Amino acid sequence: MSVAKKLASQTAIYGVSSIVGRVLTYLLVPVYTARFEAAEYGIVTALYACVSFLNVLFTYGLETTFFRFANRPGADRQLLYNRVLSLLLVSSVLFSALLAWQAGTLLRLLSLPSGQERYAVWLALILGLDAVAAIPFARLRLENKARKFATIRMANIVLNVALNLFFIIVCPDIMAGEYLSVLQPVVASVYDPSIGVGYVFLSNLAASAFTLLLLARELVAFRFQLNFAMLRPMLVYAYPIMLMGLAGMVNETLDRILLPAWLPTGFYPGKSSETVAGIYGACYKLSIFMSLVIQAFRYSAEPFFFAQSTEKNSPATFALVLKWFTLCCAFIFVFISVNIEDFAQQFLRRAEYREGIVVVPILLMANLFLGVYWNLSVWFKLTDKTYYGTYIGGAGAVLTVALNLLLIPVLGYMGCALATLACYFMMAAICWWLGERHFPVPYPVGRLLMWLLVASGIVALGWFIAPENYWVRHAWHLGLCAVFLALIVVVEKPQRALAR
Repeated sequence: MSVAKKLASQTAIYGVSSIVGRVLTYLLVPVYTARFEAAEYGIVTALYACVSFLNVLFTYGLETTFFRFANRPGADRQLLYNRVLSLLLVSSVLFSALLAWQAGTLLRLLSLPSGQERYAVWLALILGLDAVAAIPFARLRLENKARKFATIRMANIVLNVALNLFFIIVCPDIMAGEYLSVLQPVVASVYDPSIGVGYVFLSNLAASAFTLLLLARELVAFRFQLNFAMLRPMLVYAYPIMLMGLAGMVNETLDRILLPAWLPTGFYPGKSSETVAGIYGACYKLSIFMSLVIQAFRYSAEPFFFAQSTEKNSPATFALVLKWFTLCCAFIFVFISVNIEDFAQQFLRRAEYREGIVVVPILLMANLFLGVYWNLSVWFKLTDKTYYGTYIGGAGAVLTVALNLLLIPVLGYMGCALATLACYFMMAAICWWLGERHFPVPYPVGRLLMWLLVASGIVALGWFIAPENYWVRHAWHLGLCAVFLALIVVVEKPQRALAR
């Protein structure tokens, strides 16, 4: 099997768990937007934005570090696995206990109403369980057990979705007498209406605990072994990745924290800052399809890039991978953007949420550049110069903060979206510029930028030329997507495989 087919095969398997699973989770958006007001959903948005930062702290770069050290000649992978997981187990217990103890402080920092400290406690437990599972999952990826990885991920997501539906739809409906009233005594024993939106977090907690049970074989093979002298080189490698991850979370999620705090009173007449945050958070979810592709690609590409690094034609391989990754993402950008009203009608059930869909094409393009950046970042990971990732991510974080503080008072949530796009574009540009000097790869930069301009032009046509007739408008939008896809096929003439 050629390296291209191998990468595509593993990406497809990871993609099934990531894309199908995340789509199932995405289907919860209509549930949340139908059952919760925007202000309530704003609480979920703020807390999960915070979780994104804390996830990085809980794992502090050890996944990528595990891949790097496990691929070194003569590495004892079982010993490495034991030591890394031992360290992560100890730190997860400590971090979770600290976060649970300071639950009230976290709510105050996020300007959330008091009395909901239990939400933060549940999140602390989720973070700890997910951090412990990270290295067993990394081992599955290292050993190319993509199917088992995908199965466990899917099981986690299916259980999470099922519990959400049970507690947010089924239980309230039964208690209200909508159907199956005979089950009210049973439901009353497991359902507490006062928890409300908290069932989003409880469902996640139960799914995270179940995931550890499914990883039992990997955990049974684990032996607790702490050796800080041996771990020190790994921590030196890992800490820049952690800082890079924190900077990345600033770029990805800080806007949803800054928006309610920095938005001028009355900027959106009749809407509280929590409501605006809920609208932006829900519309942000519509860009999830781009991030799904990026996530699936990263699961397979990171071990793939490390494995291919010693091959003679690896630069050409990396260039071709970036090319087709970008073209696939460009088509997703076009398809979602020109059909955004249909997606919004289906997934944002309350009209108040759909007011913010104008940000979606901008966020899609921003996530596309983030995917490009992850492709380009291979050079500093393969050369053990991960501190460059910290510098690039730090520069992006500074730009994100500055632009959000500058643009939110003027443009509201549109300012958040533009700041995200500017940040990821700058990070990709800097990463490419530095990579040309340290690890040259023949990326077709000019050609790819041309394709992105073409894609943006097609999206503009779809937005500004919108026939009133429903069927004509849909035919027009689908026709634009077909034209863009045909252009790619005709102009690029896809190669059958990379070098063997």
